[in-house]
Amino acid sequence: MNRIVLARCDDYDLSRVRGAILLLLEPLGGMSAFVRPGERILLKPNMLSVKTPEQSVTTHPAVVRAVAELVRDAGGRVLIGDSPGIGSFQRVADRSGIALAAAESGAELVEFNSTIDLPGSGIFRRITLARAYWEADKIINLPKLKTHEMMTMTCAVKNLFGAVVGAEKAGWHLKAGASREQFARLLLEIYLLKKPVLNIVDAIVAMEGNGPGSGDPLQVGALLAGVNPVAVDLVAGHLAGIPAELLHVEREARRMGLDGTSWEEIAITGTTLDGFPSKPFRLPGGLDVQFGMPKFLSTALKRQLTSFPMADRQHCVLCGICRDACPPEAIEIKNSALNVDQERCIRCWCCRELCPHDAMLVRRSTVLKIVSALAGRRG
Repeated sequence: MNRIVLARCDDYDLSRVRGAILLLLEPLGGMSAFVRPGERILLKPNMLSVKTPEQSVTTHPAVVRAVAELVRDAGGRVLIGDSPGIGSFQRVADRSGIALAAAESGAELVEFNSTIDLPGSGIFRRITLARAYWEADKIINLPKLKTHEMMTMTCAVKNLFGAVVGAEKAGWHLKAGASREQFARLLLEIYLLKKPVLNIVDAIVAMEGNGPGSGDPLQVGALLAGVNPVAVDLVAGHLAGIPAELLHVEREARRMGLDGTSWEEIAITGTTLDGFPSKPFRLPGGLDVQFGMPKFLSTALKRQLTSFPMADRQHCVLCGICRDACPPEAIEIKNSALNVDQERCIRCWCCRELCPHDAMLVRRSTVLKIVSALAGRRG
């Protein structure tokens, strides 16, 4: 059985966060069950971009500090690392409060820059990861629970994509991002290369709507912990009220026969799921209509039944960040305007995720709006 522990914590007061995490870890054997004296323990928070803690884009520094102090108390040497999608590692660490959390807990900030090529064990034969991530003795995964415009939800498994460094992310989006199923497979194979020993989810204030970078903070008041990130994500998805068919990582994990994809394999302890808000998270506007259709129809109707990014002319400053980050190079700046080639666009939504000005909108066709409305009525 995969034991998943939930604890209630309504704010980021450090003493309350630490107390809630201690309650999380007690059924799992405490931090000493995961850390041995002298081990180099890498904490992997979500450090997506240069945002403040209040914007709920990054893992809150109170969670990072509390875990770092508990690891230190267990005798571990604490490292904190990630590869931000936009902005320098130091700027993200400073703005998110994680740099201060590291200083106050005695942890070492480690930028993911040096890489190592690793043989894959699945359909992806070679995967390049951050050397600091690979060479740490153990990983403790500290994701933020958020909606995600490509994968519907980002949590424990998706957070490990941060072990892919810089421009390598765009390469993987180009190689695997045209299919949510294939991209989910990539995420799972990255997880299987080096499994975290512990996952602690920051869902005190989560994100709904157009996550992971442009959504809205949502008070949930929850912390989750477990060893298996697949099982953690299953519980987190239920907490968020996301339909099972939209949890692409969970669906792919089930196809792969991985542990933690069914409720029969999970034991929830601590606070029950009923103790948290029951209203489902508002999902991203860029999600496609989810229903089966013949492949030839799917291709023929792509433009009519798919959302695409488009520039908000009032807010776009033509900085070129989205253009430079676009994996299929579908964005260009021409005649003082930003344009998206819909034929080349793979709908990975990196442009919206990384835009520092929230200037990329979702363009939905009239047909898609009608079908979505009809599907909503049936639901």
